[in-house]
Amino acid sequence: MRWPVTILIFLALALQYPLWIGKGGWLRVWEVEKQLAAQKDANLRLEQRNTGLEAEVRDLKTGYEAIEERARFELGLTKPDEVFVQTPLSR
Repeated sequence: MRWPVTILIFLALALQYPLWIGKGGWLRVWEVEKQLAAQKDANLRLEQRNTGLEAEVRDLKTGYEAIEERARFELGLTKPDEVFVQTPLSR
C-alpha cells in the first residue's frame, strides 16, 4: 500500500516542476512581469522627455523669443547699444 502512495506523490511533484520552474512556469512569469514594469517606467520617462523636447521645438519654430533667449545664454548675443554685465554667483 505504500508504493502506490509514494508513486502518486512522486507524480504530483513531477507535474508541479514545469508549473513552477519550467520554461513557462510561474517564476518566469513573475520575472517577465518585473521586466515589463521596469520597461513601462522607462517608457514613461522617455515620453515625458519627448513631450518637453516637442514643446521646445514648437517654441523655437514659432517664436523668436526662445531663439533669442538661447542665443543670449549659449552664444552671448547682445543687441546693438546693449551692455552685457556678468556678476559672480553667490555661494
